[in-house]
Amino acid sequence: ARKDEGATTSSGVAGSDYHPHGVPAIQHGFSPYEFNGGTVAAVAGEDYVVIAADTRLSSGYEILSRNTSKQHTLTTKCILASAGCKTDVEQLQSVLDIYMKMYEHNHRKSMSTPSVAQLLGNTLYRKRFFPYYAFNVMGGLDPQGQGAVYSYDAIGSFERTQVSATGSGQAYIIPFLDNVIGNRNRLQEKPNLSAAEVVELLKDAYVSCGERDIYTGDQVEFSVITAAGIEKSYFSLKAD
Repeated sequence: ARKDEGATTSSGVAGSDYHPHGVPAIQHGFSPYEFNGGTVAAVAGEDYVVIAADTRLSSGYEILSRNTSKQHTLTTKCILASAGCKTDVEQLQSVLDIYMKMYEHNHRKSMSTPSVAQLLGNTLYRKRFFPYYAFNVMGGLDPQGQGAVYSYDAIGSFERTQVSATGSGQAYIIPFLDNVIGNRNRLQEKPNLSAAEVVELLKDAYVSCGERDIYTGDQVEFSVITAAGIEKSYFSLKAD
């Protein structure tokens, strides 16, 4: 006969809590997302854009790779930098590459940077009910040759800004960029920095970030976009 709820067994354990193996049932969950860490940042100047991203790929407390690029070249004047789930980032990049090739075949030219920015926003919004777990910053030169940086949320809302950063170390990078480059809440005149000066400032920012964020480290990949093309450089960070 069925035991009434609350009744006790011969072992003295309440019937509703009784389990034949002495432990309660364990519910196993599954998540399609994994955060692989990393920090990306971008700064726009009058005729250049500097994009920075560390190369560490992590999972929990494990370092999976020390040399994984988080930057993806979309055109000769536009680069996408993404942190988050590595598989989602790669899927997003492949989808964008398909759209870019379709545009080039149809129009016999590369897509302009503002158009790429809108394309990325539309692509993210299309997946809003099951979003790409990718945190994106895009930088490039607009049709007038001026630097443009676009900052995104997970479902495609974006804005054009002078500086942006996202990823695991965002909270350490953004205040520095707002203060030193954005000149927020400062009385002195806003500085007109060269691309080389911005790279040096970003090196300091990433060194500080790496001291506080275990998912940022190993080295920083810099891309400087100008009318002459894209110039790459690397800067070593701590490897622990």
